[in-house]
Amino acid sequence: MLADVLAPLETAVGVCAHCGQPVRADGLDTGPRFCCAGCRTVYSILHGSGLSAYYDKREAVGAEKRAAAPSGRGYESLDAPEFQALHATALPDGRLRTELFLENVHCAACVWLVEKVGDLVPGVTEARLDLPRATLRITWNPLEAKLSAVGRTLDSLGYPSHPLAGLDRSAVRRKEDRALLMKLGVAGAAAGNAMLFAAALYSGAFSGMDPEYVSLFRIGSAVVAIPSVFWCASVFHRGALSAIRTRTPHMDLPVSIGVLVGTASGLFHTWRGEGEIFFDTLTMLVFLLLVGRFLQQREQRRADGASEFLQALTPKTARLVEGTDVREVPVDAVPRGALVEIRSGDHVPVDGTVVEGTSSVDVSLLTGESLPAEVGPNASVHAGCVNVSGRIVVRADRTGVETRLSRLVEAMREAAGRRAPVVVLANRLAGYFVVIVLVAAALTALVLWHRGPEVALSRAVALLVVTCPCALGLATPLAVSAALGRAARRGIMIKGGTALEALARPGLVVFDKTGTLTEGKLSVVRFAGSEDAKAFASAAEAGSAHPIARALVAAFGKSALTAESTKETFGHGVAAVVGGKAVVAGSVPFVESRATLSDALRKDAEAVAAEALTPVVVAVDGEALAVVGIGDRIRPDARASLEALAALGHRLAVLSGDQPKVVGLVAAQIGVPFETVIGGASPEEKVRFVEARAAVGPVFMVGDGVNDASALSVATVGIAVRGGAEASLAASDVFCTEGGLRPVVEVFDGARETRRLIRSGLARSLVYNLAVGALAATGIVGPLAAAVLMPVSSISVVTSSYRGRSFRRNTP
Repeated sequence: MLADVLAPLETAVGVCAHCGQPVRADGLDTGPRFCCAGCRTVYSILHGSGLSAYYDKREAVGAEKRAAAPSGRGYESLDAPEFQALHATALPDGRLRTELFLENVHCAACVWLVEKVGDLVPGVTEARLDLPRATLRITWNPLEAKLSAVGRTLDSLGYPSHPLAGLDRSAVRRKEDRALLMKLGVAGAAAGNAMLFAAALYSGAFSGMDPEYVSLFRIGSAVVAIPSVFWCASVFHRGALSAIRTRTPHMDLPVSIGVLVGTASGLFHTWRGEGEIFFDTLTMLVFLLLVGRFLQQREQRRADGASEFLQALTPKTARLVEGTDVREVPVDAVPRGALVEIRSGDHVPVDGTVVEGTSSVDVSLLTGESLPAEVGPNASVHAGCVNVSGRIVVRADRTGVETRLSRLVEAMREAAGRRAPVVVLANRLAGYFVVIVLVAAALTALVLWHRGPEVALSRAVALLVVTCPCALGLATPLAVSAALGRAARRGIMIKGGTALEALARPGLVVFDKTGTLTEGKLSVVRFAGSEDAKAFASAAEAGSAHPIARALVAAFGKSALTAESTKETFGHGVAAVVGGKAVVAGSVPFVESRATLSDALRKDAEAVAAEALTPVVVAVDGEALAVVGIGDRIRPDARASLEALAALGHRLAVLSGDQPKVVGLVAAQIGVPFETVIGGASPEEKVRFVEARAAVGPVFMVGDGVNDASALSVATVGIAVRGGAEASLAASDVFCTEGGLRPVVEVFDGARETRRLIRSGLARSLVYNLAVGALAATGIVGPLAAAVLMPVSSISVVTSSYRGRSFRRNTP
């Protein structure tokens, strides 16, 4: 009966010469066979161009064989002058360079083949493929080759290309996700139906069932299981082959062996009509593992998110000044040396030099400095910063990919690519465990062979099934997923188990200052003098857009008085007539030139400056009435939180772009011992500091600004606090939605508890597998009992994982 079911499969006895997919054999064609015209085309191109070594390289790395899928596009748009003017870089020798995003690249063999495009298209001088980003950097001579020819060639090889700029990568990635979802759906359906057949068979074993129905249910179970254990589980089988080739055992190897051995045993017993089958257990195992693989792939899809958010902070258009005219153009079309108008509230679109106007620029994007920088003629400004007050005209010195912000984006991408993956403890244990199980199964069969092949094989199969490392494999991901869920409910978003595992180890915790140790906004921190000065200061500053003016108005409230004849002196202060009285508010020199400052208030101003605050003096009718200290407040919970981290065994450091004096005073005011306190650090210097420390031990970067994004991405774990810029949230591994630093302490405390839970779960799984493995080898546990007992350890792991105490306790 099984032969009748499987007979239709026997017609597909040939395989495609390119992708290895089954093809029908007609008995007439003795040459290479192909599953589609695309594979035939690629095969002909490779062999005709001397690139057939691709197949050897593909086999060497154990890569997935895929059918070619050319799109047939002409790619003429790549030759358009507009495209090349915006997205191609002209080199000194006349060559052009650009980047293309490629579909379907997935292994080292793809890299080798794509980078050989110069052998197929004369005029292409260089091709470099970034595999994690699927991005090809191509350099060509426009006099010898067209970029459209490169696009058509790559397409014919099965790698459709897209211009990197403006591409919606998520649409391409969704196609790959859908392919995995198809396997996931088939695996789920197979598991459900196999369990229905198993329920009938288990019922019949106890209450009796006619032999013909038993045979029917066995065959039905085998038929629904075959697509799952072979096609759906192919990702694990390929991983197992790769593990064997590279001699690096991991979880794919025991999973693949367990699935294949269990399937072979089930098919053998189905053909004989007696013995136990395990299709329900195997299909459910494949389904659950594919769920985990899908979630892991979704996490990997976020790898480029930080750099994309950071790049989005640069405006897409700029106001180009041409004589007396101003017109808006794409920012990529701004030539070097052009004049760009930047109005109040605009983001700076280029790196350049101010040639006209004065203003305040929020530079916290790149430096983290809390106070805006005052700029005027000959001052430098950078793309992505915000012009907060007056109109300025800037001469473009660097545009597009040459800007400092774009270089930060590229540095972040390279850092993400260099980040080595953390090997999960379960994979390491499973690598050794599978060798032990295979040796034990082989010895069991060998020792018992004298009692007959049926007894020997039955006990060996029972041993393999009952010790299938699904519980060992589930211990870590279930404990991690449960901890991540509990953390999310407490407002702590952790992007995956790798970060959670790393957080459990003590290391160096590096804090940014602005917005992390402090609240990240200017406010009134000190006030000395007459209360009457508040209403006058609020009225005089009400019309100013300067951050200090806004801080004064916010602290003192809206005044009932009205300012007249207001005159703001850039970078110094404001003078106005309020309620018939002359009011001056600003720096000490600015006010002293217009009013009398008493010795007491002068000492107050010096004391405010000594605390790294900005002193603002308020004078009315020629007499100074008050001194206001403007600054960035330290978070109320900073000291207690840092002391708690030190108690957990962590070392502490401060790394900020703000002025060194300010950073030093803030660290001293917090009052905990810091290993290192550094101020005035640029984003590039932050990256170098974190990379150097990460080379000798775990480094955890805690920050909130875009200037922290690169350092967050290269740290062992990056932690973004509430209120952080979107790019820092994307670059980080952990995001705390609750304010303050207490959630940061809970992150580390919860990670340590999760590690304890994982270790106890792994220990229970190992003890269980060793115990029941010994019972199976001695014959006490047979194949049927093995199929029933196998889920026991998994259930215990699930129960303990979801009853864990991580992220449940309140931190001090």
